[in-house]
Amino acid sequence: MKKYLIIAGLFLMFSISVSELYAQGEPPHPNNGSDPGSGNTPVGGGAPVGEGLISLITMAALFGSAKLMQNFIKENSETKNK
Repeated sequence: MKKYLIIAGLFLMFSISVSELYAQGEPPHPNNGSDPGSGNTPVGGGAPVGEGLISLITMAALFGSAKLMQNFIKENSETKNK
């Protein structure tokens, strides 16, 4: 019984101490409180999405072609062994 009380006490202390980490204020508005079209930077910060999309598609195509090549080599080696 004493073991369970110690575990429950440690759990309670840990949960109370971790709950203080969640007591944070809201982050500031990404555009200093103004509308996106008011001359400041856009809400996204003007991040270049196009280059990331191209690299993602390129990596996916390379990964897919590597998997196809592995399957092709595996199937050819199985047919040669028969």
